[in-house]
Amino acid sequence: MTDVADLVGRARTGDRRAVARLISLVEDASPLLREVMAALVAAGPADTYVVGLTGPPGVGKSTSTAALIGAYRRRGVRVGVLAIDPSSPYSGGALLGDRIRMGAHAEDDGVYIRSMAARGHLGGLSWAAPQALRVLAAAGCEVILLETVGVGQSEVEVAGQADTTLVLMAPGMGDGIQAAKAGILEVGDIYVVNKADREGAAQTARELTHMLSLGPGRGEGDWTAPVLKTVASRGDGVEEVLDAISQHRQHLTDSGRLLARRRRRAAGEVEAVTLEGMRRRIGNLRGDRRLEALADRVAAGELDPYAAADALAEQLAT
Repeated sequence: MTDVADLVGRARTGDRRAVARLISLVEDASPLLREVMAALVAAGPADTYVVGLTGPPGVGKSTSTAALIGAYRRRGVRVGVLAIDPSSPYSGGALLGDRIRMGAHAEDDGVYIRSMAARGHLGGLSWAAPQALRVLAAAGCEVILLETVGVGQSEVEVAGQADTTLVLMAPGMGDGIQAAKAGILEVGDIYVVNKADREGAAQTARELTHMLSLGPGRGEGDWTAPVLKTVASRGDGVEEVLDAISQHRQHLTDSGRLLARRRRRAAGEVEAVTLEGMRRRIGNLRGDRRLEALADRVAAGELDPYAAADALAEQLAT
């Protein structure tokens, strides 16, 4: 039997095994998950800042994450990393390639790195990411780096889970129009052109700056997203990225928008948990006489599916 109170207590002291076990319970949607979340809340709030990293495949997200870990550790900050890997279509597991690139920090007690499989969840994140973030926060991580799978033209969900979102680009990864199509010009708080030692880096930075200037007009006091250049493999420009993150955090705090972002995040989490519970109830109705009766009427053309859905919802509510 799993002693949730003991696990949470050990996790709050930084016990890696306890943290790993709690995140595994989250990933597996364990029946103990409600108890775990309640115990984390009862243990008190944690002042943790979440930084999301996203961008097209191949821009160096994992390398940049490793460089950010090193920079934060030099500042004495305890860091958690949640790296979302694409899932195998056969085993459902993650490749864990992020851990390979972050291996230099594996023995650091001030760093906790966890890879999670997306398991088919769209948006670039795993469905379990919000709860896993809570576990890492409870474990004393002052900053959590949330790295998504390579985004395409829809996987920009990281902006809803992060306090500050970094969008990484690289020379030769497409022009500004492609970036606009991918939606990443709408979610970033800081834009980073990585691999800036390559030809075309300055042009990519100019294109990004230009495309950002074409967006909606900024009001007084609005944040102006900077465009920075790095060579993450050498650590060049990484300190400037950390400074920009600190400036954005201060801006959000002073304007009250940090609390607003976290409220939206909490609302989304509550909504997701509610909908998941409803889906499970609906899933258990397969073969239920109420569903079968309504399905017969829809198939016979006596009832439209919307009316049938309303009738089923009404029956479930009684």
